[in-house]
Amino acid sequence: MQLVITSIELYASKIKLKEPFIISLGPLTHAENVIVIIRTNEGISGTGECSPFMTINGESMKTGMVVGQYLATVLKGKNALDIEACHSSMQRVIYANNSIKSAFDMALYDIAAQHAGAPLYALLGGSNNKTLITDYTVSFDTAEKMAADAGKIKANGFQVVKVKLGGKKEDDIERIRQIRNAIGNELPLRIDANQGWNTADAIEILKALAPYNIQHCEEPVPRWNFMELPIIQKQSPIKIMADESCCDEHDAQRLLDIGACDYFNLKLGKSAGIFIAKKIIQIAEANNVNIQIGGFLESRLAFTAAAHLALSSDTIVHCDFDTPLMFEEDPVIGGIGYTNKGEIAVPESIGLGARFDESYLNRLDKIVM
Repeated sequence: MQLVITSIELYASKIKLKEPFIISLGPLTHAENVIVIIRTNEGISGTGECSPFMTINGESMKTGMVVGQYLATVLKGKNALDIEACHSSMQRVIYANNSIKSAFDMALYDIAAQHAGAPLYALLGGSNNKTLITDYTVSFDTAEKMAADAGKIKANGFQVVKVKLGGKKEDDIERIRQIRNAIGNELPLRIDANQGWNTADAIEILKALAPYNIQHCEEPVPRWNFMELPIIQKQSPIKIMADESCCDEHDAQRLLDIGACDYFNLKLGKSAGIFIAKKIIQIAEANNVNIQIGGFLESRLAFTAAAHLALSSDTIVHCDFDTPLMFEEDPVIGGIGYTNKGEIAVPESIGLGARFDESYLNRLDKIVM
């Protein structure tokens, strides 16, 4: 059976954050996202969303709205259920632009799951009997401010704290020292340098942080310098997670071939969506490599897609789903819920199980193709 794509809507979605979200690459005050709604001849429509990140994937909300029109042009008239063919069409139109492609991919999987009469996790081969727990992130700031923020996260009941680093060597070590003084050593920490260190500093910092109960370190050095990761990985007492250097299945295999990392960090906005993310998962499963699944500044809608995917494989052991909690408003109906101690409740409804409130969409700039 075919579900013919008849129209595609693009929305520019800008939501203010409760306070600036700061990483080593700079501060963010708003989530500047793109919403994609794909409609079909059978009345089934799917919704997707992406959060373009200029300093990481080289896209913005504005470029997403432009490139999205190119993608919509080639997808109209296509069979929405043939996701592989739809991806091939998008790839032929334009290189990269994986963030906006991920929003189209998400909408297509929403349609496919609705057509199958199943929750998305079931379409992906998963079951909803796995506990998903998100961390909560401490933004990059002074050691004192970060320690205070970590204390608030602990007081709010989260079981894991993620810490943004990537500054000067002595300062980053002091940041973790003060955080541990503030919250004790019981809650595990995850650290993310966002490519902020050089090789020598990374090794020194990671050795210095060994006593502080740290689960892993994300992307210690610039992505272009991934050939240094094996050197760091061999000397680090802390597990290394590839993030910005791991976007698709080719990256994943290359990193394993050179012995670069212990974990992959999977984000739909890097992998152009679920279709390629599944290929990364297959590589991880074949090589006994565990995965963390996270995102950028998407709303609960996109993180609902990520949660469905997390239920599809036991190799996905960590979740980083906290950014929707940082929004000043939540325009999503349905979708994941945040329960006690950072646990994630995944909807049992058919399809993605999440959509945007029509009153919110009506406020946004819109393009119909």
